[in-house]
Amino acid sequence: MMTNVLIIGATGSIGRVARQLFLEKTQDKLTLFSRRPNRLEPIDSMRETIFSGDVMKAPDLDKAISGQDVVFASLSGDLTRMTQAIVESMKRIGVKRLIFITSMGIYNEIPASVGSSGNLRTNPVLQTYRAAADIIEASDLDYTIIRPGWFDSRNDTDYEITLKGEPFGGHDVSRKSIADLVVRLADDPTLYARESVGINRPE
Repeated sequence: MMTNVLIIGATGSIGRVARQLFLEKTQDKLTLFSRRPNRLEPIDSMRETIFSGDVMKAPDLDKAISGQDVVFASLSGDLTRMTQAIVESMKRIGVKRLIFITSMGIYNEIPASVGSSGNLRTNPVLQTYRAAADIIEASDLDYTIIRPGWFDSRNDTDYEITLKGEPFGGHDVSRKSIADLVVRLADDPTLYARESVGINRPE
């Protein structure tokens, strides 16, 4: 089955790996949303379209989201405003499935054995990630929030999932593992729908 997937943050480290895995493992058609589209060349012109735009400009977002089945966002910066913009655009256009990268620790779910100093209560940098998750969870979208551990460039897809309310399982995870989960989520709209999931490499 072919799915239309919008990747917001396609030039980022997770976006790049996810893009590659979508091309390798699926027949999905990808729209690559970026402010710096020249960084996305070369593309597979049969399956990929570059969309040059700004997340904070509603007409750009609306045009990019139109016709998509899945929106996948992996962003940095003013996540609160960007998340609000994406959620509002998806509501306007009528696209329901959102896959969104935040961070471990936003619910203070990291146990001492993994490194509880990474939790929001001691790491205020995470506040914007928590705010993004709160916006998404308050929406009526079919979202999956992904909370990765520290990501590295190892070539494994060895990972475990923890649900919201469960203690986080481990400190690290590969970008390839995160991308593998994203591809699975895009392929199955019921998988972890309206869930916030942690992802880590088993210790």
